[in-house]
Amino acid sequence: MLVFEAKLVGTNEQYGKLDEAIRTARFIRNSCLRHWMDNKDIDKYDLSAYCAVLARDFRFAKNLNSMARQASAERAWAAISRFYDNCKKAKPGKKGYPRFKKEQTHGSVEYKTSGWRLSEDRRCITFSDGFEAGTFKMWGTRDLHFYQLKQIKRVRVVRRADGYYVQFCVDQERLEKREPTAHNVGIDVGLNHFYTDSDGQTVANPRHLRKSEKSLKRLQRRLSKTKKGSKNRAKFRNKLARKHLKVSRQRKDFAVKTARCVVMSNDLVAYEDLKVRNMVRNRHLAKSISDAAWTQFREWVEYFGKVFGVVTVAVPPHYTSQNCSNCGKVVKKSLSTRTHTCHHCGHTQDRDWNAARNILERGLRTVGHTGTLIASGDIDLCADGETPPGKPSRGKRKPKK
Repeated sequence: MLVFEAKLVGTNEQYGKLDEAIRTARFIRNSCLRHWMDNKDIDKYDLSAYCAVLARDFRFAKNLNSMARQASAERAWAAISRFYDNCKKAKPGKKGYPRFKKEQTHGSVEYKTSGWRLSEDRRCITFSDGFEAGTFKMWGTRDLHFYQLKQIKRVRVVRRADGYYVQFCVDQERLEKREPTAHNVGIDVGLNHFYTDSDGQTVANPRHLRKSEKSLKRLQRRLSKTKKGSKNRAKFRNKLARKHLKVSRQRKDFAVKTARCVVMSNDLVAYEDLKVRNMVRNRHLAKSISDAAWTQFREWVEYFGKVFGVVTVAVPPHYTSQNCSNCGKVVKKSLSTRTHTCHHCGHTQDRDWNAARNILERGLRTVGHTGTLIASGDIDLCADGETPPGKPSRGKRKPKK
């Protein structure tokens, strides 16, 4: 499934109609959630049938497209089913009981195959439900002529701090080819450097939030001095939201570009299976860990691994920094010790570099040697060029006497 996004260009009156559609979708989602709380043995199909009841009882709910109402009910059921799954799996801590959505800067409404129409040149979109938002120009989208209309399964209108966007969910699998590199890498993420690989190369930590903290604090102070409900408060709240949105976009852009570069340069990528949710409990490092966005980077590495056919392996993080990558013995060290010095074999190396080598070794131990496609289409099982031991060939039969 591919998602293409474009910004909607329209009038303030049209934007107000989109706000009404987003508000109605949130009302239907919250109503379905309340219906589930008040009644037992409610399933997905009961919530879908309840949408027709809401459309009959509330006039503004009937203005929303019927498939958009069904999509809002599906969102409510997604939260409910996630709560059920966490309870069945006995997830430690909170199970994620479904909660009601409130009015926020961001919001969205989702259409399926009706309620919208593209122009012939695929540069404009018209929403034809009861709110009559009209026609919008799409700015910044990719050319949709490469895909048929029946491939577009969902159309989502998203409201952000800097405007309104439309997303097209296209039923198309993304597979791309790449030249094999016969190189494997292990990655150790950190805070001093964003990551250190098994070759000793490092990538600097961008620290997007830290660099923007000064302007964020200034905008927050200006917002706190305004009167509640005033136009100045709404203006500064929008400025603050735009700044946070810029930081999140910078973080995502860095994660996407770095993950793609790592996947394109290697045939196997090994990384630690970190529990970031537990790591942010450290109040001294929580902000820096959240700013680094290790989980987002890992998700993009796994995504590009599927697209380009690269093996990605998540290894257990236990003792990757304590074990010596040269002899394998355990060398205890604190977090402040940044240089690995083995007392058994005398091996000295940077702490993160040593951990990256251990991560690569565990990844290779998990999947074995990686297969590399060669020109003939066969698979070369050895990345180092050595010939693997094979079965002895049968000798020729001796001629009968």
